[in-house]
Amino acid sequence: MSTVPDGKKLVRSPSGLRMVPENGAFNSPFSLDEPQWVPDKECPSCMQCDKKYDFLTRKHHCRRCGRCFCDKCCSKKVALPRMCFVDPVRQCGECSLVSQKEMEFYDKQLKVLMGGGSFIVTLGTSKTSETMMCRLSNNHRYLFFDGESHFEVELSRISSMQVLMEESTPEENDIHTYTSLLDSQYISEGGNSRASGMLLHYKPTGSQDPQQLRMEAADDKKTASSWLAAMHKAAKLLYEARDR
Repeated sequence: MSTVPDGKKLVRSPSGLRMVPENGAFNSPFSLDEPQWVPDKECPSCMQCDKKYDFLTRKHHCRRCGRCFCDKCCSKKVALPRMCFVDPVRQCGECSLVSQKEMEFYDKQLKVLMGGGSFIVTLGTSKTSETMMCRLSNNHRYLFFDGESHFEVELSRISSMQVLMEESTPEENDIHTYTSLLDSQYISEGGNSRASGMLLHYKPTGSQDPQQLRMEAADDKKTASSWLAAMHKAAKLLYEARDR
């Protein structure tokens, strides 16, 4: 194990090298723990094709699900940033497809979220609003809001998220709710609808009283819509990580 200056450390696990935060409390909310490997004695044959293991047919564990496969069924090495692996790691066919789809989020949407978007922000039932830049923190744990004032929202304390479409209001039927950031498919890239805002319900740090935050796209609506679409993908990963 070696330490690097940016608060992360290089760890060697049975699955490969991982670059993880020095303090586990600062793990990304999108991250997944390494699975427990199925013990060799419980795996006499491939869990995909049922081929028996012998001197020539070796067994391999998928680094994402921990199940045991023959070389043919677990030959792909795919990047797995959700487990902080430095290099691509061996995965079964099913898991490799999931990991490949997630790479779009890490290559594109995550950068959009950290780049930020401009929104008109209203807290609670206040009648005053402020134009603020909203962006995801570098450790992926907070939404930062910067304008004349500054505050932050911890993703783990968000209880629900409502995304508003163009021309919609909270009373209309075209609001799509993620209770506890549940999965939904209402946003599709290149579709006719464009996200124009978002309602968050969360508990501020140190408080158990729920707070509402409303965000509406400011002048650069295209960038704001892209940011909201990226937040939609982030919500799916957050829910999956919480459900593990």
